[in-house]
Amino acid sequence: MQRKARCKWLPFLFMPLLSGCISKGMREEAEQSSHGPDAIVEVPASPALIDNCSVGCPLGGGAVNIYRHSYTLNNNASTKFANWVAYKITKSGQGFGRKRHWLTDPDIPVGETLSPADYKGASAALKINRGHQANLASMAVMPDWESLNYLSNITPQKADLNQGPWEKLEVKERELSNRTTIEHVYVLTGPLYERYIGTLPGTTKLHTIPSGYWKVIFTGSRPDDGMFASFLMDQDTPRTANFCDYQVTLEEVERRSGLIMWSGLGSQEKTALRTVKGRLPTLIGCS
Repeated sequence: MQRKARCKWLPFLFMPLLSGCISKGMREEAEQSSHGPDAIVEVPASPALIDNCSVGCPLGGGAVNIYRHSYTLNNNASTKFANWVAYKITKSGQGFGRKRHWLTDPDIPVGETLSPADYKGASAALKINRGHQANLASMAVMPDWESLNYLSNITPQKADLNQGPWEKLEVKERELSNRTTIEHVYVLTGPLYERYIGTLPGTTKLHTIPSGYWKVIFTGSRPDDGMFASFLMDQDTPRTANFCDYQVTLEEVERRSGLIMWSGLGSQEKTALRTVKGRLPTLIGCS
């Protein structure tokens, strides 16, 4: 069942050339309130029953949050892609062999997301894949796994990035969750809009292709023990690149995305974590 609440729409990155100043405005508004009094929030599942963020989902971006067992996302009606996607990887949720049947998200209003036809010709013209933000293999056994193929969870991601360092990082996320000492892995991910990339040739809908992507990972229920890592990768990152070379601080992810991460942590706890890269990379093969 869907629940609707009245809130204020928060603006997001509409024009790539304006991304810097708009991101700053998003942060300032998000620090005051995640939602205002005039927006509509779509909630297919009860947020109380969904555990995809653990220490709080990101603040900022748009006002439409979608809560699903496989993932939680915040949709952007202007770009037509999610501002952020949160998911939790467990040992029991993983699987392989699920088919990629692309579908329009039924819980997002028409005109605020893309449809399968909008991607026609995009692979040949732009050398892109339909890149999952919450990846299919990590949640393939979840009861709502088919929703991972909704285009709200997809972005046009360059094939070299999608099949290279980004995929290798996703594999490391699953390997982490399969360790006997780790119960689950929490992941936040989303796009950046820092320069113009182009448009999908098969659609006339207004949209903005991401120029890059960010990801924040931690193990256990909280990142306080330092077992976390943050990454930023450009759309043009080579297929042979090592994801370890793209580590950044949480502070940089927040600054460039315009979002506030780990919103449920106390300010003093988070301050100690924002400017360091964390100890998690040593578990995934980074020096």
